[in-house]
Formats: sequence, C-alpha cells, structure tokens
Amino acid sequence: QVQLVESGGGLVQPGGSLRLSCAASGSIFSINTMAWYRQTPGKQRDLVATITRGGSTNYADSVKGRFTISRDNAKNMVYLQMNSLKPEDTAVYYCYAPRAVTTSQRVLEVWGQGTLVTVSS
Repeated sequence: QVQLVESGGGLVQPGGSLRLSCAASGSIFSINTMAWYRQTPGKQRDLVATITRGGSTNYADSVKGRFTISRDNAKNMVYLQMNSLKPEDTAVYYCYAPRAVTTSQRVLEVWGQGTLVTVSS
C-alpha cells in the first residue's frame, strides 16, 4: 500500500504565506505525477497544481504566480508553497497521486486525508 500524509495547514492572515507538505510512504516503486487539490464545503474538489517526477508543473489559473509546487523524489515529498494568500484560498487541501506504482507492480490511486487552510483576519 501507499499512504499520503499532508501537513502544514493552519490559520493565516490575508497576504500571508503557508507551506504544505505531503509525505508519501509505503511500498513505493515509483510515483510520476503528484498533485494538490482543494475543496470547500458543498463544492467539488478542484485541481490546484501538478508536478511530474521530472519537475514539470501545471497550475490552476487562480493560483498562478502565488503558489509553487515542488518535490523531493529522494524523500518522496511534495510541497506547496502558498504566498499572497486570499480568503478565497480557504479550503481543505489534498495531496493526490493518480498512479502510484508499488513494489509489487500494483498501480494505485491515492489521496491524502487533507489539511485545512484558513485565510482570515
């Protein structure tokens, strides 16, 4: 199995910054694309950013220029640096691996449990 555990959420004032971390663990052979999603109550889960193992990134228009996704392949970690935060960034943020390949060559879709980010004065 593969597990994703997020950390780093919390309360921050508008204009502030937070850095989310996602630790992947378990019987990992390889994980190519990893992503961050976010969700507010009553709404669908929306893509925030993606990153491939090679470092190619993609961002939602709403976070371009403010958020940066990065990863450390050796440590199986993914990060989301969030700057210039706005109240509308308030959400539960989820780490996601659409195709995590295990050491037994199983291919799993894995979500983390989420971490709450609240942007408020």
